[in-house]
Amino acid sequence: MSERLIAIDWGTSNFRAFLVDRTTGECLDSHRSDAGLRSLSSEEFPHYCQAQVGAWREEGRVPVYLSGMVGSARGWCEAPQLEVPASAAELAAGVMAAPGLPNAWIVPGLKVVRDDHVDVMRGEEVQAFGALTLRDTASGLCCLPGTHSKWVRLEQERLTDFTTAMTGELFHAVRFHTLPGEPSRERAAFDESGFRQGLEAARHPDGPLHALFEARSRYLYASLSAEAVGGFISGVLIGSEVLSQRRKWQGAPVTLVGSTDLNALYRMALEWAGGSVVEISSDDATLAGLCALAKRHDESR
Repeated sequence: MSERLIAIDWGTSNFRAFLVDRTTGECLDSHRSDAGLRSLSSEEFPHYCQAQVGAWREEGRVPVYLSGMVGSARGWCEAPQLEVPASAAELAAGVMAAPGLPNAWIVPGLKVVRDDHVDVMRGEEVQAFGALTLRDTASGLCCLPGTHSKWVRLEQERLTDFTTAMTGELFHAVRFHTLPGEPSRERAAFDESGFRQGLEAARHPDGPLHALFEARSRYLYASLSAEAVGGFISGVLIGSEVLSQRRKWQGAPVTLVGSTDLNALYRMALEWAGGSVVEISSDDATLAGLCALAKRHDESR
């Protein structure tokens, strides 16, 4: 067995690959690109993957573990989505061989199917398990900010439930495709004052559909600058998301698993709402989760 493995997080928009020391979990090398699922056809996946990580593979001895939307019907090969509750060991038992590339394995996703709640997830389950491994705890609530943010509950090393919020996708849609977002379209810089105004607007009793329109009315009549409109919209959406999940995190810290920029926004929102936060980078969580999964997969073979 190789002393190294290759961990890949492959989503709709991005490809992230890491060469990892199995013993220490140290990242020895990494590669990133914008070649997400949208840019490849199904038959191109094994060739693209080999081209990106072939120099690390030692003629195929170094195994590759892939998580994320790469395992969806739109990706390389559709891997199953296991029903919650599920453990990391069950994920490891459910990995499937990636067609066209020897010693490469696609990690299954998870799903919730109940009368009152139906949801799906690919990739974030690995990060949630990895985050709690890094925190050396078996239970907790993780928030994974992104295009489709996830709130994930783990209890005694089992992922028991999760909820998706379309916050990132809605932010893009409102900013670039609605009248309230119009003043912000040519302004990329983040404005903290606008964000904090948006957080307060998220408390509006008429809800986020009204609060989002206040980006327009405040711009016209309440001195919300064009530079602050994007931050305001972000504050409304993230603030509404955090408040909607409040019953889940009251009294316990939330483990934030994301990029530096997104973690900072969610930290502000959670602390504004009275919560406490532990931050972990999504890269570190992915590596920890896939290393633990690879160990279980080896033990089961």
